[in-house]
Amino acid sequence: MARKRTASEQTLKPDPRYHSKLASKFINCLMLDGKKATAQRIFYNALDQIKKRMPESEPIEVFTQAVENVKPTVEVRSKRVGGATYQVPMQVNRVRQQSLAIRWIIGAARGKSGRPMYLRLADELLAAYRREGEAMTKRENTIKMAESNKAFAHFAW
Repeated sequence: MARKRTASEQTLKPDPRYHSKLASKFINCLMLDGKKATAQRIFYNALDQIKKRMPESEPIEVFTQAVENVKPTVEVRSKRVGGATYQVPMQVNRVRQQSLAIRWIIGAARGKSGRPMYLRLADELLAAYRREGEAMTKRENTIKMAESNKAFAHFAW
């Protein structure tokens, strides 16, 4: 049987600037083709941009709150019952909530074009902090879908 956590969960080191494991995880998810230095530069430039726009608050706190705001509580999973496929609403565990939130924020930032990645990431993090933006829309749609399929909740096992 597969384990719930990956090896990265145990071996993950906090990031060098803010000493946050969440930031380190985010940088790893942001990284493409093993270019960690580039991913770190994008992430830290985005946080510097947040610091410029919101000088009264700590950028790592804004980042942490943005990820918290995007975390979904429920999602739908496909279940096959007697030849029919149902979208069954299910609770999302803590580890998956975090990974979905990170994935949605990065996906929303990558989805925009025409500006440097750190600016797009800063925009998306600030939007998520204020409970708006593309990642929050994705979260709301996921929760709405689970809500509308509540009738199939008895198939969850």
